[in-house]
Amino acid sequence: MGASKKKSYGRFFTVPVVISLSILIFLLLCIIFAPFITKTDPNALDLLNVLKGPSKEHLLGTDKTGRDIFTRILYGGRTSLLSALGVVMISVVIGIPTGLISGYYGGKVDMILMRICDVVVSFPALLLAFIFVAAFGRGLGNAVLALGIVYVPMLAKLTRSLMLVEKNKTYVEAAYSIGYSDRKIIFHEIFPNCLPTILVELTLDLGYAILDLASMSFLGLGVQPPTSDWGYMLEENRAFLTTSPLMAISPGIVIIVFVVCLNVFVDGVEMYSDPSRRRMPSMKKLKKRMELIEHA
Repeated sequence: MGASKKKSYGRFFTVPVVISLSILIFLLLCIIFAPFITKTDPNALDLLNVLKGPSKEHLLGTDKTGRDIFTRILYGGRTSLLSALGVVMISVVIGIPTGLISGYYGGKVDMILMRICDVVVSFPALLLAFIFVAAFGRGLGNAVLALGIVYVPMLAKLTRSLMLVEKNKTYVEAAYSIGYSDRKIIFHEIFPNCLPTILVELTLDLGYAILDLASMSFLGLGVQPPTSDWGYMLEENRAFLTTSPLMAISPGIVIIVFVVCLNVFVDGVEMYSDPSRRRMPSMKKLKKRMELIEHA
């Protein structure tokens, strides 16, 4: 039993997964403990140190108003990650119950809810978010709300498909025979079995939300100055790409590294949780196993 567990863990802790997880933990710790890492105010202006290069006082230099870029990246990570979590939470609160109810009851309820989801999905996600923000006004709160609503149909459809698979299994029939209520069957019996796949999807959605929010802030529809945010930093520093490239490139690199590491880690989790995606043993190992079976 112990050997089989070690082998399964070994399949999960591959080199890419370990590297990506280490980078994610490092970035998250830097973002969480930003006040202890740097004592500089991210919004403090210093007109005597405008567009300075990297130094001991300013690890990544300063921007056009003398603000420390390294500090703004750390505090901007807080804004970006918390906003992305807000998007995911909105999709969870609306999307998961919608998918569970739609898949469980079927019929007219399923048809109405899924047609609404189809209408929302038919529009490009960012375009629909732009329409919401244009209607309700610019700002981080409206951007988070808009993207959260846009993400609802994708999560609802995934949850519905999992419900359709699970509700026909034997343990659900047993729950019916015992006399469990529909609410207890949905949320206490079926939902826990759908949760692993949903968690993988939510982690992927977190990466997509970071990118979408950065895009909206880059276009001036999300975070408003002087709040630091990775996407907004790209927009305000792009004019200095030729003269001070590090100022413009550094927030973009952080976005890329965080999202790529998140996707690699999630892919490892999904591969570990899905037996059909696990790597097959090498031919040498297969031959040895066949020989052992023959000798046994």
